[in-house]
Amino acid sequence: MDPRFDIITTLNTLFWATDHHDWDTLAHVFSDQVTLDYGEPELLSPQEIIDRWRPIFEGLDAHQHLVSNHLITLRDDAATATASFIATHQHAHGTWTLGGDYRFSLHNTPSGWKVTGMEMRPVWEEGVRI
Repeated sequence: MDPRFDIITTLNTLFWATDHHDWDTLAHVFSDQVTLDYGEPELLSPQEIIDRWRPIFEGLDAHQHLVSNHLITLRDDAATATASFIATHQHAHGTWTLGGDYRFSLHNTPSGWKVTGMEMRPVWEEGVRI
C-alpha cells in the first residue's frame, strides 16, 4: 500500500479525534515528543498537548476541522506533509472561523506513522475569536 494513504489517515485521525473529543485516540497519533507550533514552537508530550487542547475544545458549543489538499514528501521512514484547513469554532459569543495551512513532520514506527511536528500557518480568519 502507498504510505501516503497511511500518512493522510494519521492526519485525518488527529483532527477527527480532536473534533470528537476522543483523547485516547488522539494520543496515539503523536510520537513521544512533538514540536507543536501555533506561533511559538514548543516540545510537548502527547499528554501535554491533550491537557492544553481538552479545555479549549470541550469548552466550545461545537467545532470542526476540515483538512484537505495533502501534499506529502517521503524520505525513508520520515515524511513531511502540508495540508490546507478550515476550522470553525462555535462559542457563547459567536463563531470564529480560521483558515490556513498545516505543516507536519512524521516518522514511521512499528505501530504506524506518528506526528513528530505540527505547525499551523493561519492565512485568514473571520468572526469572534475565542
